Amino acid sequence: MRYHGEMVCLFTFFFTMLFPMVLTAQERFETDVIKTSAGDLEITFIGHGTLMLNLGGKIIHIDPWTRLADYSKVPKADLILLTHEHRDHLDLKAIEILRAEKTDVVLTQTCSSQVNDGIVMNNGDVRVVKGLTLEAVPAYNIVHMRSKGVPFHPKGAGNGYVITLGDKRVYVAGDTENTPEMTLLTDIDIAFLPMNLPYTMTPEMVASATKAFKPKILYPYHYGETDTSIIEELLKDLEQTEVRIRKMK
Repeated sequence: MRYHGEMVCLFTFFFTMLFPMVLTAQERFETDVIKTSAGDLEITFIGHGTLMLNLGGKIIHIDPWTRLADYSKVPKADLILLTHEHRDHLDLKAIEILRAEKTDVVLTQTCSSQVNDGIVMNNGDVRVVKGLTLEAVPAYNIVHMRSKGVPFHPKGAGNGYVITLGDKRVYVAGDTENTPEMTLLTDIDIAFLPMNLPYTMTPEMVASATKAFKPKILYPYHYGETDTSIIEELLKDLEQTEVRIRKMK
């Protein structure tokens, strides 16, 4: 009986020590799994503008933010994508924790002044990083302004990214409105579009963009206090697009 009790204690100890990452990821954050030609794509919805993608063990962190997650308990990054320099998208502490020798960081020119040894992509650039094709899409405001003539996100400073993952094209828009460049996108399987006011898009702007480029799946994200039922109502008759609401406040 003593031997049995010792084994139980040892099992409990190792389970507690070895599996906090699994418990954290599975119990706290929602995940979706999308089938691709390169295997299952697991999307972890960390919150706000922050995502983690896992394609066959290749880990992509997008705008990681330590306010939302304990990054010591999630996998290190193969690739980090930074959309722009605002503090809720560029968190130096999160990058430090997630970065390893294998990690590539793709960022904007403005972000590069704070992050060493990153791969700068300007609006319109296309690059292959870690075997993945990345396209930098302009992310900026046209209507919403910090003050007269001063947009919350000026043109040329921020990127959205189209990431090709197997046979799926995933668009993570960053902080932007429904720009002409966005509406011209094609063959997008999954789109993450921001909907927090007054900084990015209204539900009506998101609906307009979605109707223009018709992603197969739309995830409103970075939506703050915006009522997500509005976008569901606006797009209820758009048969080409499935609207999925996840915890991305």
